[in-house]
Amino acid sequence: MSCTESRGPRQIWRAWQWSMKGLRAAWRHEASFRLESCLAIVLLPVGLWLGNGAVEKALLCGSLLLVLSMELLNSALEAVIDKVSPEFHELAGRAKDMGSAAVLLLMFNVALSWGLILCERFL
Repeated sequence: MSCTESRGPRQIWRAWQWSMKGLRAAWRHEASFRLESCLAIVLLPVGLWLGNGAVEKALLCGSLLLVLSMELLNSALEAVIDKVSPEFHELAGRAKDMGSAAVLLLMFNVALSWGLILCERFL
C-alpha cells in the first residue's frame, strides 16, 4: 500500500467513524463527559458571541474543547487501567487520580480564561 492510499478518502472516512464511535461511547458511559458536553453546547455559542475578535473567541471556545478532549483521554486511561488491573493497585489509583487532576487543571483554565476576558469586558 502506498502513502497516498493509506491517507485517502476511505481512510479519512474510517477515522471519522472511529472518532464518532468514541464520542458515542463517552456520551453513553461517562457522566462527566455528558455534563461537560452540555456545558460546552451552551457556552460555545456564548463564547463566540462574547469574544471580541478571533483570539478571544479562540480562548473562550478552545478552553472548553480542551476540557472535553482531556475528559476523553482520562476516560480512555481509566478504561485501560480497569481492563489491565481490575483489582485496586496504588499505581492504578495514582494514574486515575492524575488523569482527573489534568481535567481539573483544564477546568481552572476555562475559569481563568473566561474570568479574565469577561471581567475586562464588563468591569
